[in-house]
Amino acid sequence: MSSPLVAVVGRPNVGKSTLFNRLAGKRIAIVEDTPGITRDRLYAPCEWAGRHFTLIDTGGIVLDEHDPIVMQVRRQAEIAMDEADAILLVCDTPEGLLDADRDLADVLRRSPAPVFVVANKVDTRRADADAMEFHSLGLGPVYTVSAVHGHGLADLLDDLIKVLPVDEQGEEDESTTRLALIGRPNVGKSSLTNAILGEERVIVSPVPGTTRDAIDTALERDGQSILMIDTAGIRRAGKIQGSIEYYTVLRAKTAIERCHVGIVVVDAHAGLLDGDKRVAGMAHEAGRGCVIAVNKWDLVDPAMHAGRPTRSLIAQFTADFRKQVPFLQYAPLVFCSAVTGMGVTDLLDTALSAAANHAHRIPTGELNRLIRAAVDARPRTQHGRQLKVYYATMPRVQPPTILLFVNDPDMLHFSYQRYLENRIRESYPLEGTPIVIRARTAENGSS
Repeated sequence: MSSPLVAVVGRPNVGKSTLFNRLAGKRIAIVEDTPGITRDRLYAPCEWAGRHFTLIDTGGIVLDEHDPIVMQVRRQAEIAMDEADAILLVCDTPEGLLDADRDLADVLRRSPAPVFVVANKVDTRRADADAMEFHSLGLGPVYTVSAVHGHGLADLLDDLIKVLPVDEQGEEDESTTRLALIGRPNVGKSSLTNAILGEERVIVSPVPGTTRDAIDTALERDGQSILMIDTAGIRRAGKIQGSIEYYTVLRAKTAIERCHVGIVVVDAHAGLLDGDKRVAGMAHEAGRGCVIAVNKWDLVDPAMHAGRPTRSLIAQFTADFRKQVPFLQYAPLVFCSAVTGMGVTDLLDTALSAAANHAHRIPTGELNRLIRAAVDARPRTQHGRQLKVYYATMPRVQPPTILLFVNDPDMLHFSYQRYLENRIRESYPLEGTPIVIRARTAENGSS
């Protein structure tokens, strides 16, 4: 990222995510009055007085805790602090200055980045007076704010942008390919994200439900700009417990709407489950490109450790998938292992190919010749009448959408749509993307 980075850090439940959402201007991070809600780093673009910067939300830091999850949260926050151009140390004014705040301030004192002490939850004059004790941290001025109501943020931002390097980032590149890893909880989405990125970008844990927000990571490969989106596990609606999980599932669904290609991660060892089909159906219904990542294949196929996956096992799994998920005949399956790294490069290549196919436009002349030949080869008749296709056009892509001007749209049965789709796929490289075919009545018997 070329935009300056500002990390929001602090102990748990001091209002970091509320401040993050307020500065970002929209609800990106999950906010709830429960410690430990935010675990991974979240990024959001911000702007103040014409200056652009990227804000990083982090999980609450507990320095003397040895729980594996808490330690990973601390590591994520440390990474954010290391890469930041400025740091906002958020404290809870009503709770007062605690030892945890002092310990974190001691760590930040060694950071080369400027640190801003933000005394949050200052909603009254008394609270404003109480915030003065944070001056004892010795990190400079204390900015009293209310992230909930927005009080005091202007002064903070005015001083913040003065210390940030000049932003050289222009408008967002529309050519960026957005890939979302989606799936049931605990199928290895975060592990695959890390394997693709080659760094500890997201927290990985065998505990279901570790990833709670949709995490964006930008990368570049062979000159191509890519945005990886790791998401929380998607459960069936009846199994969603409490507001936290409701919002995590909502974030995952939103990630599907944002992406070009949904990489549906399946646990090969557990086999294909109803939850996998449900998640894949969400990507399909949203009109997104789709690739099936059959993860943990090393647990199914011992030969994979020698770099030679067993073809018969792959063929069997593929046949079972095609039978159980017939609406995704166009989606390629990639057999991989986040742990061993096998198939990970192929997965990214396949997803990028699906994204290109998702944006593929067929020239109008070629499309009409293809449709005309398909209709002539297999006419569609109903009650003595024949379907006539006068003209075909492609009004949009992502997904490729074909509009047919016909004599009677009701005669375009779904089975005939599938026939036309198959003929199109025989001629064009559209693996990994759905094709939408619609019909409209042609005026006066022609277009």
